[in-house]
Amino acid sequence: MSGALGSPRLRRLARAEAGVPEAAPERCDLCGEPLPEGHRHLVDMETRELSCACRACSLLFDRRAAGGGHYRLVPDGSFLLEGFELDDTTWEELRIPVDMAFFFHGSREERVLAFYPSPMGPTESLLELDAWADLERANPVLREMEPDVEALLVNRARGARQHFLVPIDECYRLVGLIRTRWRGFTGGKEVWQEIEGFFGDLERRSRSRQARVATAAERS
Repeated sequence: MSGALGSPRLRRLARAEAGVPEAAPERCDLCGEPLPEGHRHLVDMETRELSCACRACSLLFDRRAAGGGHYRLVPDGSFLLEGFELDDTTWEELRIPVDMAFFFHGSREERVLAFYPSPMGPTESLLELDAWADLERANPVLREMEPDVEALLVNRARGARQHFLVPIDECYRLVGLIRTRWRGFTGGKEVWQEIEGFFGDLERRSRSRQARVATAAERS
């Protein structure tokens, strides 16, 4: 994961998040065509490196079998999970040492992976799989996450309780923001304002989705 997130792509995503223009227009990493704002990304299944893709290349890889399984197209929809069940005890059981993290199914690893953003980039946390299984049972929407390209993004910083189902590049964008803006031991006022702005913008762009659907017994 460090290869994917320790690259110039991180800085470019962070600049895009902050509204800082590129010195030269971005181009598709596959065919070299100029890219519009809001373009799609591909995930390299071997390195987890992100690649920018133009519309034509996005359409080409918009199938699971495209590219021989080497690349996967990152989806483009975000969801704010309503009624998500994650209390403080469960959070501690997940072994996440900070208040922000993202979780996704890794196809190569054949398990759920947990990372949290830090000034050094993404840091993997040793996920307690029993605790994750309990979280899935409480929130069945997690079983629908698309492997490698979709993630649960949790924000509990400064009293927040936000839970999103997002394309993996949104997590990379947050990591890039923190890595490039963090100053000193506590980060500084500016980075926390940008983090709040990131999650505020994400919430505005996200559609609502229930984290769980009541069973027949619960509805009766």
